[in-house]
Amino acid sequence: MQFNSEQRTQAVKTLKETVFDVVIIGGGITGAGIALQAAASGLKTALIDMQDFSEGTSSRSTKLVHGGIRYLKTFDVDVVADTVGERARVQKIAPHIPRPSHMMMPLYDEPEATFTPMSAEIAMEIYDKLAAVSKDSPYVHKLLSAEEANDYLPMLDQTGLVGLAIYLDFQNNDARLTIENIKQAVTDGAVVASHIKAKKISDGGAFKQVQVNDDLHDETFDITGKLVINAAGPWHDRVTEIADEPTTDAMRPTKGVHLVVKKDRLPVPNTLYFDSGFHDGRMLFVIPRADKTYFGTTDTDYTGDYAHPKVEQPDVDYLLTAINRRFPKAKITLDDVQASWAGIRPLIGTGDYNGNTTKKAVSDDILHALDTTINQYFDHEIDRKTVNQALQDLSGGAKSASSVSRGYKIEVENGIINVSGGKLTDYRLMASDTMKFVAEALSDEFNQAVTLIDSTNYPVSGGHFNPNQVDAEINRYAEQLESLGVLETEALELANLYGSNTPELAKYIATGVSAPHLSITETSMLHYAIEHEFVLRPIDFFLRRTNYLLFKSEDLQRLEDPVIEEMSKCLTWSPETKAIMRDEYIQLRDETQLKTLKEEAER
Repeated sequence: MQFNSEQRTQAVKTLKETVFDVVIIGGGITGAGIALQAAASGLKTALIDMQDFSEGTSSRSTKLVHGGIRYLKTFDVDVVADTVGERARVQKIAPHIPRPSHMMMPLYDEPEATFTPMSAEIAMEIYDKLAAVSKDSPYVHKLLSAEEANDYLPMLDQTGLVGLAIYLDFQNNDARLTIENIKQAVTDGAVVASHIKAKKISDGGAFKQVQVNDDLHDETFDITGKLVINAAGPWHDRVTEIADEPTTDAMRPTKGVHLVVKKDRLPVPNTLYFDSGFHDGRMLFVIPRADKTYFGTTDTDYTGDYAHPKVEQPDVDYLLTAINRRFPKAKITLDDVQASWAGIRPLIGTGDYNGNTTKKAVSDDILHALDTTINQYFDHEIDRKTVNQALQDLSGGAKSASSVSRGYKIEVENGIINVSGGKLTDYRLMASDTMKFVAEALSDEFNQAVTLIDSTNYPVSGGHFNPNQVDAEINRYAEQLESLGVLETEALELANLYGSNTPELAKYIATGVSAPHLSITETSMLHYAIEHEFVLRPIDFFLRRTNYLLFKSEDLQRLEDPVIEEMSKCLTWSPETKAIMRDEYIQLRDETQLKTLKEEAER
């Protein structure tokens, strides 16, 4: 499947000439998931984004498919059940991307701690049941003593440490998950283009007219659709404004920041999740990836430029203070930070980071009663209705979490379907729920019958292999690359990155072609990204199609000029365009590496 700059020219032509069933505004994970399901269901589907795909929010997450165990403490059982169930479905349809790992949660005896050892044990027991983790699974939960925790995490602060909870969670590559959904949508017939900005939505008789600007060629034109789907994330309210639609729940964007250091500066064996220590209700992650460790996140209200959020000194101060409080031997400083990122969460105005309304944690006794209720349900002694009533009774009649803690909302108004809020883990479910509204609207307004796919069994691009044999399948793809001379470690890394698309990458490697100062494998990755993953700028390749900028910063100096030169050749840039692309990349690289903050600290 070709998905490149030449295809974009044809896509723009098709966008001008076709009456689409759905026009999706927003190429983040939500829009990508909707586009896949719409195209696979046989609908004429268009998707546009004013930036690169996933550039706005969906490449800037914590890079987990997180189960949200802490919300058992606020009786959001339905939310946790839905989340771990959805996590399993995402792993099934994108088996090369979310990968299981142990999550370690240090437990401290301090005011307002999220969990005590007792409540953590009960919560993990419930969590394993909800996630269908069997007793013989290598990921079944454990509760270790403080002394045992020291064996795992010798750099961890021992003051007040009372235990270490270990349970299942999943690491993720958010930008890869987004582009794989989009590639599958294109394979199934969707018409997709980046750098096209919606300017106005209006009625055009029976259809909607979306006036857009092609920012690459400074051309304005209309896209016609029966329905428009607003999946613009933080820009949700802006899209409702250009459609002259009222906004019932204004977005409340918050900024989350992560910092990356060398792994030997903060060595951890697995992902960690712990209270910040500031008694502010936040929990932080510390996550190993390759030879790096990253940590975050902050959660502050944001009113700046959504397209270009920056890491600021207060963000760095908060995270460094928190990490050094929990790892006092590490003594991490600003100079240790090799990379960073800031992202905007598209929260609904009434929700928090995970879509939750403010709720207080419950006591260990009540949590134990909850565990008993859950056990009765899994032993078939009571039904789901009885469980829900018990939850209401135990929580004192609090509002059911299922309606608010998912954190997303879908509204239909005059041919526009607005999708707001939500978490990356829920993207498939959000898309599936949206498609039900699409099918109903097309039936009611256009007498058009739609047969929706079963999205729980429909793989993304790269995910077309047995999800129950992930390691064996990935090893098989890696062996194909090894047969072409790729080293074992690199072959395994590439097979994990591309999944069932690895044989396509292998075709490039088999040619033996290498660009000046790039290896055959590096050249093949770049050519594949340009031809099959809609890479138009150096930053697209270095940050989102690969993670060089975040997790392989030591390779950048060697790769930057050769990659830009080869892109210039492949995309036939003029000298002026090449200079613009280089300058843009250098600016974003320097921001990622916190160059300005480091220079200011030296003054």
